[in-house]
Amino acid sequence: MSMSEIERLEQGLAAGHWVAMSPEAEAAPIDQLPPGPGVVVRSGGTSGGSRCCAQPSLHLDRSAAATAHWLTATGLAPAFTSLFNPLPLAHVSGLMPWWRARCWGAGHQQLDPGLMKRPTELFAFCQGLPAWGTNPALLSLVPTQLARLLGHPDGVAFLRQMELIWIGGAALPPPLADQARALQLPLAPCYGSTETAAMVAALPPARFLDGESGCGDPLMDVELRLASDGALELRTDRLALGRWSADQPDHWEPLTDAAGWWRSGDRATLTPGLQIAGRIDGAIQSGGETVFPEQLERRFMAAIQAASLPVSAVLLLGVDDPEWGQRLVALVGSSDATVLQRLELLTRSWPPAETPRRWLLCPDLAPSVLGKWHRQRWREWLKRLDLAEA
Repeated sequence: MSMSEIERLEQGLAAGHWVAMSPEAEAAPIDQLPPGPGVVVRSGGTSGGSRCCAQPSLHLDRSAAATAHWLTATGLAPAFTSLFNPLPLAHVSGLMPWWRARCWGAGHQQLDPGLMKRPTELFAFCQGLPAWGTNPALLSLVPTQLARLLGHPDGVAFLRQMELIWIGGAALPPPLADQARALQLPLAPCYGSTETAAMVAALPPARFLDGESGCGDPLMDVELRLASDGALELRTDRLALGRWSADQPDHWEPLTDAAGWWRSGDRATLTPGLQIAGRIDGAIQSGGETVFPEQLERRFMAAIQAASLPVSAVLLLGVDDPEWGQRLVALVGSSDATVLQRLELLTRSWPPAETPRRWLLCPDLAPSVLGKWHRQRWREWLKRLDLAEA
């Protein structure tokens, strides 16, 4: 979002309007919403479809206040911090650093997301900023960005200047967490969504550095519980007013049940702290076993890194199988065909339901800029490949 767009956002809010944060949001029926001000923000998700949430300004203010309360407990004064933001403002994960700075009276520096791929240029740019090296610096990242920065000396130098680094959007792979701990980087893995006005749980850096995993405890204004199938449910006074989907373009879908609880769709446990296992709607049934591809992807990447294979990412997709119900197909982010045989050897001892029946090279494989996999996009890529080979 350019400076003129930030000004458009500020002017819209000051006039009491609902502000659409993306072209997708502009398609939503904003005229059905109660009086503003507020924002209509694109929701991430894994399907790749257009979905948006309506968040009143009051809810975003509450989110910023809850984060400030959490931050104060870590020993930092929110008003005397500087927030560095390399995430798109069209998504809640990029909007909230700006909104927090606005509420706290703190500094805010928008960073071009492309700089995360160019650590030397990033570090040089930040060194020229007046706020660099003054107030404690706070940073929001997704794991993909963290991995790129950790892979370059200038990226590490940039991260070392941060007082606190929130990591969200996707699960933090254990090898990446171990690397950050070895460098004593103050990571704060967190969990949130567009529906909850961003962060609802976060792990303080001190506990992260002590070896604790997961996303910590709920913030002061959030209640968490588990449904009978393990789905995480939340209750807070900053849930979105409704969710709109391009599949149902004429109305807003309510989020909560009669008691105010929202079902997130993520499978979780609550001890120790919030642990996210993966998307419930992403699970597959293979040979009578329930398989969670996201868990296996993290396991794959840990094995790949331990074996020093030239693979940037692995994505597992469930495809229909007449005997098994579904079987896994592995898309492998590499251009080196020799890695496929080594991957098959690495997984030979794994349970059959967890072992891909097919391995495919996909050099362009990568999550979105927010670190999320649009699995439907890659399913369509797989279908096109199969049609071309038929």
